[in-house]
Amino acid sequence: MTEFGYTLSSEEFAGSELVELAREAESRGYDFLSASDHFHPWLAEQGESPFVWNTLGGVAAATEDIDLGVGVTCPTVRIHPVNVAQAAATTKEMLDGREFYFGVGSGEALNEHVTGEHWPEHDVRMDMLEEAVDVMKSLWTGEQVSHHGEHYTVENARLYTLPDELPSLVVSAFGEESARRAGDIGDGFWSVGPQDVVEEFDGDGPKMTQLTMCVADSEDEAVKTAHENWRQSALPGELNQILPTPKHFDQASQMVTEETVREGSTLTSTDPQEHIDSIQQCLDAGYDHVYFHQIGDDQEAFFEFYEEEVLPSFR
Repeated sequence: MTEFGYTLSSEEFAGSELVELAREAESRGYDFLSASDHFHPWLAEQGESPFVWNTLGGVAAATEDIDLGVGVTCPTVRIHPVNVAQAAATTKEMLDGREFYFGVGSGEALNEHVTGEHWPEHDVRMDMLEEAVDVMKSLWTGEQVSHHGEHYTVENARLYTLPDELPSLVVSAFGEESARRAGDIGDGFWSVGPQDVVEEFDGDGPKMTQLTMCVADSEDEAVKTAHENWRQSALPGELNQILPTPKHFDQASQMVTEETVREGSTLTSTDPQEHIDSIQQCLDAGYDHVYFHQIGDDQEAFFEFYEEEVLPSFR
């Protein structure tokens, strides 16, 4: 069964605004929400970066039936996995039986370097993620845990607040190898766009992906807004993982033009069929949870357009 979700963009809205947007998405019939976890926004123009676990608690209290996710958090450098395990368990308990998609990934320097710890290469980050997941799963048993591993030390830790059912651990991956490793450590798979690497994931859990768009009165207006507020998504290679500050992202993204945005993966068309086709590509690739990130302040334009012109094709 396909489920459709809505992105709570922590880079663009304060926590109180995200709670209100969550209520709106629930009233519009979305199946789930995903809140991004950032210490910094990508670009200074985006302007916000609330602590995601406060936001998730507020959303849990302000909504009734909609499922919730964090997409995705990095439990390896900025925050010790002991603390992330406690945060995820508390969030799941507050949802009172609703699903909590606990997305985890290897992170970006933008958010993780702020404590002054070394930012390692990708393979080391994946090893750290696997060890962090082991630590969190041990704590979710409710037993007292001590762990002396290659990357983490835990001494006499026990979680006392635990949900009746554990959150779904959904692992972010973009390449074939990381998709296979995601199947080894997680319940589900998390990506961006209609990437076919989901075929490498061997698991029965949710397969989740995000589509990014800017819905506006005209395509030119949408391109302008997307370029001003989300141009970093068009940066090539691993730049999004290694650049350390919004200033660096601003400098690097000077190479991204409005035409680059128009021709890229961000949906800026006013033609509903292009949006329908992009969603269908995700479904054909094997994803069963597709959620939508609307760039910019005008979230109402997205809600109206998708409710009236796009999602009826899938209901």
